[in-house]
Amino acid sequence: MMLLKRVAVAAILSCASESAIAQQAASPVQPSAPTTHSEPWWNSKYGEADTIGALNNLSEKGVRDAAKLVKTGKVYALAVPTGPDTPAYGRRTISIERTPGPGADFTPNGSQRVTSFDEKVTTSMGIGTQIDGLAHLGVDHHYYNGIEGKDIAGSYKLDIASIPPIVTRGVLVDMTKQYKKPMLEVGDNYGKAEIEAALKAQKITIRKGDVVLFHTNWIEKATSDKELYRTREPGLTEDGAQYLADLGVVAVGSDTIALEALPSPPGKTFIVHQTLLAKNGVHIFETLDTRALAKDGAKEFLFVLGAPRIQGTVQMVINPVAIR
Repeated sequence: MMLLKRVAVAAILSCASESAIAQQAASPVQPSAPTTHSEPWWNSKYGEADTIGALNNLSEKGVRDAAKLVKTGKVYALAVPTGPDTPAYGRRTISIERTPGPGADFTPNGSQRVTSFDEKVTTSMGIGTQIDGLAHLGVDHHYYNGIEGKDIAGSYKLDIASIPPIVTRGVLVDMTKQYKKPMLEVGDNYGKAEIEAALKAQKITIRKGDVVLFHTNWIEKATSDKELYRTREPGLTEDGAQYLADLGVVAVGSDTIALEALPSPPGKTFIVHQTLLAKNGVHIFETLDTRALAKDGAKEFLFVLGAPRIQGTVQMVINPVAIR
């Protein structure tokens, strides 16, 4: 009798095991959802929908305070003339054609004998004095506020046409004084320590909402050695860029073609652009002519820029103005 009970129990357990195995075969284990990759800088402190970055630090009070800096009324054009001979980064070119051309019929039209010209310009907007927008450079196909490259390519997101006029206090940091030489050289790269030392020596403070410009006098190479000017330069370092971003500046610029030190550190190509544009939403100005400001010993001034509102552009040729 005991033997029969044992056989019956074994049969029941066997059937239960087979049933469980059958159920498992019929209902395979569902794979876990893939982990979504994210980085902290994808989330802007200015909000999920923000597209202008640190330009949020501009204010009406900032405009009023900056206007009080105007004492002499002297106006400085901070742009260089831009044309086919302007040194340009990489393979960028510009061509300008006046229309009608030389072979056109120039017969005057009507009793007023009206004649006229238009122009055709074929160019990158990143030639000469320029602003780099937040869609210009990113990190692994992600741009400011985590916007993906495919969204940048298929829209006008982060374009220059969407930014407000930049009217605020401008600050000039003369790095030639800090390095005690008429022109900085390749390898003269300045970060947080060098900037702080220059600010202290020149009795300058940087405030939230400022535009900060660096004078290196490297712009002289734009005419004397164009190939050198467009390929190598002294400039800002990664920790210097983060330092300025942490101060709440709205834009950073210099008289060099790329603002940052070139060649880039090993493994960190255009790290300053990534730090300012993508990670902090700080716009960049390049190829500024700061010589007159530096010659006059200007430290702070009213900075004014209304960038052309051409939709879709990620850079733009500009002529910012300083007024003292």
